[in-house]
Amino acid sequence: MRIVDSADVSPEASIGAGSSIWHLAQVREGVKMGENCIVGRGAYIGTGVFMGDNCKVQNYALVYEPARLADGVFIGPAVVLTNDTYPRAINADGSLKNAHDWEPVGVTIERGASIGARATCVAPVTIGAWATVAAGAVVVKDVPAYALVAGVPARRIGWVGETGVPLTPGDADGVWVCRTSGARYIETDGILIKESV
Repeated sequence: MRIVDSADVSPEASIGAGSSIWHLAQVREGVKMGENCIVGRGAYIGTGVFMGDNCKVQNYALVYEPARLADGVFIGPAVVLTNDTYPRAINADGSLKNAHDWEPVGVTIERGASIGARATCVAPVTIGAWATVAAGAVVVKDVPAYALVAGVPARRIGWVGETGVPLTPGDADGVWVCRTSGARYIETDGILIKESV
């Protein structure tokens, strides 16, 4: 494990073997980080966030609790995973809100999914396995597995395979193919499933 001197890592965080935490990153108490993760310069990992193995959180990304990242998740530079559906600094009576005045909600990102630079995921949402959120997108609803979403708000513009490359139409309706790996996927009612071999 490598933690540079300028990183602020709580002694109450659990960091997996082989992980690296770079300059000015902050990892809060209760974080459970798997093996071989990378947390880039200036990134923030909030209290109690769960990260699986082999995750990458790039520079200046903000991962607010109670986010859950499965194995192999990529979080691009300056991504924000929010945690408050109705944010306010004060209560209706004008008093400053504190931790007991709201219920945090999280973003869940499933295995192998990627969130592009400066994208924002507005909790509560789930990003399906192997999905890709394009740079600058704003995600306000769940993203199915293998979906490629872009825009504000984010909408599905295609499908991607496990290599991250956009899929191309196959030899029949509802069949999609990865031109890199040759893997085939079947689309049914807006859901994509990898064809078993």
